[in-house]
Amino acid sequence: MHYGQLPFSLPAGWAWSRLHDIYNFIDYRGVTPQKIESGIPLVTAKNVKHGFIDYSISEYISRDSYEERKGRGISQKGDILFTTEAPLGNVALADLDEYSAGQRLITFQNYSETVRMNNRLFMYFLLSDFFKEQLKEKQTGTTVFGIKAEKLKQLLLPVPPLIEQSRITCIVESAFAVTGEIERGKTDLHATVAAVKSKILSLAIRGKLVPQDPNDEPASVLLERIRAEREELVQAGKIKRDKGESIISRSDDSSYYARLPESWEVCRLGDIGEIIGGGTPSTSEPSYWDGEIPWITPADLSGYTEKFITNGRRNITSKGLSESSARLMPTGSILFSSRAPIGYCVISANEVCTNQGFKSLVPFVFETTGYVYYFLMAQVNEIRSRASGTTFKEISGTEFGNTIITISPLAEQQRIVAAIESTFEQLENIAAMLV
Repeated sequence: MHYGQLPFSLPAGWAWSRLHDIYNFIDYRGVTPQKIESGIPLVTAKNVKHGFIDYSISEYISRDSYEERKGRGISQKGDILFTTEAPLGNVALADLDEYSAGQRLITFQNYSETVRMNNRLFMYFLLSDFFKEQLKEKQTGTTVFGIKAEKLKQLLLPVPPLIEQSRITCIVESAFAVTGEIERGKTDLHATVAAVKSKILSLAIRGKLVPQDPNDEPASVLLERIRAEREELVQAGKIKRDKGESIISRSDDSSYYARLPESWEVCRLGDIGEIIGGGTPSTSEPSYWDGEIPWITPADLSGYTEKFITNGRRNITSKGLSESSARLMPTGSILFSSRAPIGYCVISANEVCTNQGFKSLVPFVFETTGYVYYFLMAQVNEIRSRASGTTFKEISGTEFGNTIITISPLAEQQRIVAAIESTFEQLENIAAMLV
């Protein structure tokens, strides 16, 4: 089945899709579990906000109830949670290891582990004005608005090529960081900031935020692979066939397919550089301190907005370095805070060392530093989702090194970095005008 008139034209390599063509729906409506005082968290519609989850969870279910609910599928970490009523249209990514979704939530889950949409990007798409307009057209109710699952499944989303999804996410989140600074400093600009974010999302879903590369794999191929994976699940009886499913083809060339560029590779972060922790010399030993070696802590990066760093508040001596677990890292090393908080990221402009609050990367080829830096900025939330701990969360060196990264040729990395920084400059100019 083909669409009549599509909402707007897409760049080459993009494709239109119905929501259920790319995500499996897990829906617990009509099933009311028995609540208990403690157990497996029950995430309800009141916990899912506009892009984040409120963790003041007060409802739990038993292990037995949790196992029984698996018959409809089980929500997992990283899935998209969508509120279907009271309120309608809140969206967030789940980052709990084990939980169950409530009745007024639908979980959007990738059909397989091998063909995965960038859920963070599609969360932003679902929060866009374009998608909200579709919801408004299909919603029911007068006082409390809601939407039926069958209507929700038919709503449209633009699908970029898989590699481009990561590029768009990186730029969108960095752009939000800029507008976030405005929000924190100028409360009277909230409406203006919201409009800027909406425009950014609008550009992103139309493929106008970053240039397309003709060597990128078209999204039509990605969708065919997803459909094949989904069909295997249907045939295996793991999911039910959707009676309303349809296939969308490009009207100008329905046979347009290509492969993922052969010049790209996928590897782990630990494959492209050495992961290095840090250390703190004894503060009771004066000979360890006030030397010539810059020593960086996460506190030094609080409120720090520059890409490069030369030093922190304190320096240590060569003796302090040699008699502690701190490591001296060369210029071009990428410092990534691993706790309290996770996700500060800078590049060393000279030799530095850090305390134990970092898991840093020393690239084997330093020409990759700029690209990897922006990649880590884009993946901060994904990395945080893999952190462990009870008192405070921390990402281990092993887990940090296991971060999956896509690598392009060096020349293309330089073009990607240039495009990102050009966009950042434009956003900063807009922010300056708003202030």
